[in-house]
Amino acid sequence: MRSKESRRRAVFLDRDDTLIRDTGYLSDPDDIDILPGAAEGLCALNRAGVPAIVVTNQSGIARGLLDEKTLHVIHARLLKLLKMQGARFDALYYCPHHPQGIVEQYRMTCPCRKPEPGMLLQAARDFGLDLTTCFLVGDQGRDMEAIHRVGGTGVLIATGREIVLERGPEYVAGDLQDAVRWILEDAEEEER
Repeated sequence: MRSKESRRRAVFLDRDDTLIRDTGYLSDPDDIDILPGAAEGLCALNRAGVPAIVVTNQSGIARGLLDEKTLHVIHARLLKLLKMQGARFDALYYCPHHPQGIVEQYRMTCPCRKPEPGMLLQAARDFGLDLTTCFLVGDQGRDMEAIHRVGGTGVLIATGREIVLERGPEYVAGDLQDAVRWILEDAEEEER
């Protein structure tokens, strides 16, 4: 039996259409719109002591639509807005790359761009996580594929958009609050 420390779990979160409304290559911090249930879901994870880690593809950088400095300002504002609601995430990883990017330094096929699991693997090293006990909550097939590649559990946020999945999510949630309720219930059942 593995020790509790070696089985440390976390919940990974996509950013757009999971935490905030997807506006299509968000480039203005004032356009952040936190989704209903997002702060509540994060608060529940925070209370439970489960790390909440954002993993987000940000190809707008490779596409020349914003730069990394602007992205950092956006994420600082997101943290501030969540803090005003008593919520936080523990870390944020992003991939600025895209194979067809117009900004040469970011034009590449990258092992951190979901569905590749590079961001998850880095977070596992940084936080000492057992990825097979982790969850990823997101709104895209690539989110489900990324977590399944490392043996974890996928939770899909239903947006009404049709998506193609090679392997379905283990749960379909209406919002982040619903997703976290299911995740924490799963954790309780596993401890019994």
